[in-house]
Amino acid sequence: MTDEREYSPGEMMVVSAARLLEDGDRVLVGIGLPNLAANLAKRLHAPNLVLFYEAGVVDAAPARLPLSIGDPCLVTGAVSVCSMFDLFYLYLQRGLVDVGFLGAAQVDRYGNINSTVIGEYERPKVRLGGSGGACDIALSCRKTLILLPHAKRRFPEKVDFITSPGYLGGRSEREALGFRGGPEAVVTDLGLLKFDENGEMFLYALNPKATVEQILENTGWNLKVADDVKVLDPPTDEELRILREELDPNRVYLGRLD
Repeated sequence: MTDEREYSPGEMMVVSAARLLEDGDRVLVGIGLPNLAANLAKRLHAPNLVLFYEAGVVDAAPARLPLSIGDPCLVTGAVSVCSMFDLFYLYLQRGLVDVGFLGAAQVDRYGNINSTVIGEYERPKVRLGGSGGACDIALSCRKTLILLPHAKRRFPEKVDFITSPGYLGGRSEREALGFRGGPEAVVTDLGLLKFDENGEMFLYALNPKATVEQILENTGWNLKVADDVKVLDPPTDEELRILREELDPNRVYLGRLD
């Protein structure tokens, strides 16, 4: 096992996300950290992952790290290439995608995601990029995994705007609207958070370098804590080798979280 001083918070975050994927999962990965996590899992414990990219690429094996969703390298070795509309309509909205990765500017105690505005919608402090395909992913996948750095401003008790619904005000609210799935976990550079039977987020596990107090200080509400909080295993030498030498040798994405 690698000494914990030898890896960055970003690397721990990607490794934690990769370990949540199971062999045979059909995953909508996007670009960036989710792409690193999915490809890391596929190289190690989940060789039968099927990777969907928003641009319409099914199960690609790119020779290098794609820099955008439209990067031509994504079609290398692909099983199928279709339009973005067909990918969302024929695969995602039909319920054929098991796992969707999502990022967030804010995520609240029920897993609702904001990627639209910071502040009031009509007079925002910051106007963000909006939904893209995130809302469809949040509503149509069997489960979603949310990746973001753990900071108090990113974890308010209630998001400024619901771009992509989590459990709204609780699991029963989501179920009443007939939405499929829901958030499974939130992966941060400090730990792993999951959702209880009511759809409320709680601290499930710590990264080896983090503390419960550190996570509570960086969360904007009285976060519930599991009775037996686990400590995640640090990255192995092989996980770090693949990340550093094969997937992101120039630290295009990992460098942002060093």
